[in-house]
Amino acid sequence: MIKHLRRLYIGLILIFLYAPIAVLIVLSFNASKSRVVWGGFTLDWYKSLFTNEIIISAFGTTVLLALLSAFIATVIGLLGALGINHMRRRQTQIMMFFTNIPLVNADIVTGIALMLWFIRFLPLGFISVLLAHITFNIPYVILCILPKLKQVDTSQYEAARDLGANAKTAFFKIVFPSILPGILSGFFMAVTLSMDDFVITYFTKGAGVNTLSTMIYGEIRKGIKPEMYALSTVMFFVILLLLLAVNFLPSRKKTAK
Repeated sequence: MIKHLRRLYIGLILIFLYAPIAVLIVLSFNASKSRVVWGGFTLDWYKSLFTNEIIISAFGTTVLLALLSAFIATVIGLLGALGINHMRRRQTQIMMFFTNIPLVNADIVTGIALMLWFIRFLPLGFISVLLAHITFNIPYVILCILPKLKQVDTSQYEAARDLGANAKTAFFKIVFPSILPGILSGFFMAVTLSMDDFVITYFTKGAGVNTLSTMIYGEIRKGIKPEMYALSTVMFFVILLLLLAVNFLPSRKKTAK
């Protein structure tokens, strides 16, 4: 009885999570613009998606912003994690306290604070949004890399140094491969957070800068275009393929070895 209840509970959670996505996918193939009437199967929304300059521009800005901010945040987060890992226990606790503040802080507070800061020193635009995304991505990257650094066997690094390898060579040959899964996890998490963010982007973007989230927010009053259903469906399957590749390709390589 308990076993069946567990399965039912898990099934309800999965339905609650993925039923809206399934509805979104179905609507992307609906010939009717109505969300409650099925007008037949069509691919017209996918065709018009790639000819809609506004959506393509917002999508390009979103992807560029996500990749740039994730890459820079990953580099800074890696350096930060290495520094924290070599600190004393008390110093580590202090740094982790400050690292966790942006994670629990409300997005609206972060967004308004960054907006006021940028207005004082920098005109609002793509650069301000990029800096804002880097700022809120760094703590997540640090928290992804730091546990991997704790698992690194320092004796191998010290042995490589004793055998004549310099610090740079020893790091990239011994430490870097061990923490690479954490680095990739931090990078992909930063990409996801950047593409998903709305509140901070809304407060720090200037005129003429639009991401998918801010564009959708602006179109809610007029009604969301069916092309957005198609775009969301494409993005969902692209992310799904990336997740499958990240999770299953490494296991296949290990099996082959």
